[in-house]
Amino acid sequence: MRIAVCDDDEREVSRIGKLITEYQISREEFIECHYFTNSIDFLCELKGGEYDLVLMDILMPGTNGIKAAQEIRELDKNVRLIFVSASPEFAVESYSVGAYYYLLKPIDTDSFFALLDKIGGELSVQVEQGFIVKSREGIVRIAFSSLAYVEVINKTVFFHLADGVVHEATATLADFEEKLLSRPGFLKTHRSYLVNLGCIQAIDINCVIMKNGNSVPVSRQRRSQVQDAYMDFLRKSGTGELVSDSGKPERPDGLWRILLVDDEPAESAVWADILQSHGCIVQMAANGEEALRLVADAPCDCVLLDVMIPGEDGFSICERIHKIMDVPIIFLSCLTEPDKQVEGFEAGGIDYITKDTPAELFWAKVETRIRLTMSERTQLRFGPLLLDLTKRRLLMDEKELILTPVEFDILCHFSEHPGQIFTPEDIYGMIWGGQPWDGGQQVQMHMSRLRRKLEKAWEEHRFIETIWGQGYRFVPPKQ
Repeated sequence: MRIAVCDDDEREVSRIGKLITEYQISREEFIECHYFTNSIDFLCELKGGEYDLVLMDILMPGTNGIKAAQEIRELDKNVRLIFVSASPEFAVESYSVGAYYYLLKPIDTDSFFALLDKIGGELSVQVEQGFIVKSREGIVRIAFSSLAYVEVINKTVFFHLADGVVHEATATLADFEEKLLSRPGFLKTHRSYLVNLGCIQAIDINCVIMKNGNSVPVSRQRRSQVQDAYMDFLRKSGTGELVSDSGKPERPDGLWRILLVDDEPAESAVWADILQSHGCIVQMAANGEEALRLVADAPCDCVLLDVMIPGEDGFSICERIHKIMDVPIIFLSCLTEPDKQVEGFEAGGIDYITKDTPAELFWAKVETRIRLTMSERTQLRFGPLLLDLTKRRLLMDEKELILTPVEFDILCHFSEHPGQIFTPEDIYGMIWGGQPWDGGQQVQMHMSRLRRKLEKAWEEHRFIETIWGQGYRFVPPKQ
C-alpha cells in the first residue's frame, strides 16, 4: 500500500507514522509512506497514480485540505482520501470532494487499523488490468502481470510474455512507454527495452536475466537505477530471491559492491570467488593508489584491505579512504600478531580478518559487519555537510539548511553514491518512480534550487557538479 500523509503538525505526523509502523508490524505488510508538512509541497509532487491513500489535515497554512483535495481529484480520481481533523465541522464538506472517510484527532488505533484493513482488502481484489495491442496476429489484450519485457527493433515492438508467447506490433516504444511506466513494477533498462521487475530472475552488470532465461540489456547510465529499483521491488513485494550463478540465494536488500585490495592475484581470486558466490559485485585493486581512485570514482558498500600492499601500507590507505567517504573497512591480512590487529582498529577498520580464516566464517564476518554498519548509519558527513537521515535535516557547517522533501531525497541519494553521474532521467526515476517522463523540467528546477542553496551556504566548494551532456554528480570536498 502506498500512503501520503499531509499535516503541518509535526507531532501529529509523528503519531501517524508510528501508527502506520505498528500496523505494518502487526499485519506483516509493507507500506510505502511519504510525509508532507504542507499541501503546496504535496501538490507540486503529485502526478496522479502514486498513492493508494492520502491522509490529509484540513486546517493548514496556505491551501487547506478541502481545496487541496479538489486539485488532487483533477489529477487522480481513484485515490482514497481520508481527512484527519480535530473538529467535525468540515465532515459534510469533505464528502463533496469524494472523501473516503473522516477521522477525528487523536486517531483511534483500532478504527485506523480497521480502515487500513478495509482498504488493503479492496486493493487486493482489484481486477487485473492490461492494455490492447493491434498485433500482426490481430487484436490482443495483454495483462500487465503477464508481460515480461518489451523490445523494439527498428519500427517493430515485440511484447515478450512470461509464458514465452511473443506478440509483434508495427509501432514505436514511445507508443507504449507512458502507459507501462505509469504502472508500478515497470522500468526502462535501455532506450529500446522496458522490463517487468516481477519477471526478473537475476541482475548482471550489463543485463538483467529474465525468468524465461532471456537476457535484456541494461545501459551503463541506468545500471544503478535498475539495481536499486529491483531490490526496492523485492522488499515491497516480498516475493522471490535473486539467485547467483552458484545457485545460492543472494541477499534480499541489494547487490553489495565490495572493493578488494590485495596485490596477490591468486589470493584475490579466492576471496573474490567467495564474495561473488554470495551475490556480491567485486572490484579489485592491487595497491592503495588504485583503491583510492576506485573509491573516489564509484561507491562501494565495503572495502576489504590487505595490510602489506605496494606503496603506502593498508593502515595509511584506510585513513585516506575514510576522508573520501564513510564506508566500512575490514582488514584482510596474513599478519596475525595482536599488535597489528590493534593498529588496524586504530586506523579505522571495523574488523580484522586473518587469511587463514575458513571461507564460511570469512563471509559471515563480512556480511555481519556490512549489515550492522547499514543498520546503524543515521548520518552522512562530507566535510562541512552533514545529512541527518533520521530527522531528515541538512546541516552545513553546523547550521541547518532548509530543504524541501524532494531536495533532501535527491541530495541523500547523491551522497550515497559520490562521484556517480546521474542523468536527468535517472533522477526523475528515483524520485517520481514510474511516472511518465516530463522532459526534464521538474529535475532541472529542483536541481537548480538545490545547487543554489548548497553554493550559498558553502561557497568554498561545489558539492554538485553538472557534467555537460550527461547529468549531475555529487563531489565530496577533498581532505
